[in-house]
Amino acid sequence: MGIGATAGVAAAGGIALTAQASSGTGAASGGSGAAGAASSNALTFDKDAYTTLTTTITDADGADHEVEYRFYKAVTYVAAPVDEKYQCLNVSVPVRIDGTAVDATDAPILFANSVGGYMPSSVADATGVGGGGATGMPGGSPSASTAPSASASGEVASGGNGTVNAQGGMVSLPKLALAAGYVVVEPGARGRTLVDADGTYYGVAPAAIVDLKAAVRYVRSNKGRIPGDVDRIVSSGTSAGGALSSLLGASGDSPLYDKLLAAIGAADASDAIFATGAWCPITDLEHADGAYEWNWGSNPTSSGSAVDQAVSKELRSQFAEYQASLRLKGLNGFGTLTARNYDEYLVRQYMEPSATRYLAALSDADRKSYLAKNTFITWSGGRARFSWADFLTHVGARKKSTPAFDAFDLSAGENNLFGKGTTKARHFTLYSLRHESGGSARLDSDLPATLHLMNPMPFLTEKPNPHRTKHWWIRLGTKDSDTSHTVSANLAAAANALGDEVDHLYYWDEGHGANTDPGDFIKWIARITNHTPKTR
Repeated sequence: MGIGATAGVAAAGGIALTAQASSGTGAASGGSGAAGAASSNALTFDKDAYTTLTTTITDADGADHEVEYRFYKAVTYVAAPVDEKYQCLNVSVPVRIDGTAVDATDAPILFANSVGGYMPSSVADATGVGGGGATGMPGGSPSASTAPSASASGEVASGGNGTVNAQGGMVSLPKLALAAGYVVVEPGARGRTLVDADGTYYGVAPAAIVDLKAAVRYVRSNKGRIPGDVDRIVSSGTSAGGALSSLLGASGDSPLYDKLLAAIGAADASDAIFATGAWCPITDLEHADGAYEWNWGSNPTSSGSAVDQAVSKELRSQFAEYQASLRLKGLNGFGTLTARNYDEYLVRQYMEPSATRYLAALSDADRKSYLAKNTFITWSGGRARFSWADFLTHVGARKKSTPAFDAFDLSAGENNLFGKGTTKARHFTLYSLRHESGGSARLDSDLPATLHLMNPMPFLTEKPNPHRTKHWWIRLGTKDSDTSHTVSANLAAAANALGDEVDHLYYWDEGHGANTDPGDFIKWIARITNHTPKTR
């Protein structure tokens, strides 16, 4: 939603927005999607190249705030860009909030990517904070219950700059962060559908994570020129953007990306971040098919039919082997997580507490009505109880067929993500490849390394990365069947095992892209960064 647009106020953090530009100290923008060729000072941030804007932001508690801020537009963040329309970022710096001058010099930096479906994301045409990222996406507004994932179609809803609250209204984390006095950086990134005149796909894996790392390096290399504390960068993203946010946090300063970053002229600086916010992360893709079938294999499709149970069973078996190999322990002393006990863990650790929070917040009459319609829930002593099987029945139709991510016919978005050169889509698991090509087929030699670069789990489990983020905010809707519930739970368990701070919960009866506690996320940033707003 750009400057000048207006939206209704949503009770759980939606944004009502009106804005007008005023004359700034510097130029109208900090760059453009078609900036000039790289020069020796290409990676030096021009702190005078901004437009001063004023906007009204409604915070998560429903209070309106008039925010005056400096907006730096479409700043190219690499010296040798492949496509400046996507390899650029916007910076928003609060100057006055409700008439009081604020000092954002040492404020936390929200690094909000808006990637959805691993598709390209551009901020070049944004006219204000929270206004970019919808490139290649319909409308830029996801639905809490119907937004497709990368696998469901070629188009997906917007990612981290616009998620959905419980009432279906839009939540803009960049706007909420700006109103809290934080600096906001919104990076663009290449995505899987980009193809040049020669038919070469130049945004396939690992382009998106390389771009986001380069953007972090640009911010860090401009310490003192870009306002904000570069040692307190907090990433956010939803769906594929949530996966990339997780990966950004897990893989900070990994040398595995150095050559790729050098090839695009990234700044010589750290790409480690302080904290990760991830909503419904579509990640751990090479194991996602098995995880999906373990979770949703018994659920019918939207047409009411069952998926191929032979394939589903084979994939569930793969998940069991993978889960055993991780040797992860559940939170709160649960013990080692396996395919046999993961249902019990999810119900105890996440599903029942989620339902309990939801029901406890209802009026007595509304709670009685909900329980009458959902008799599988036992409500006693202020706590919800139910079985895993009844929970699956409650969710209903699964979103995807099988395999969910490495489709036999190469139709999934993830097949495109792992394309190469002029090849649009490839199989990236041996199971799907050999199902189609025979038992002796081998994955292309580059795929194992590429898969590693796109997965946060190896950086937490195989060889823990000492430069990873130590703070994790992870969220998922209980009715989100775009992915398996084990994916984010494994991510949380892996980080927790390393001693990191993990804040992970599920939103009851919410679907893909949900965000029902955005105000808590903004407060969480203040707490973990020890930030107190400063006035001038």
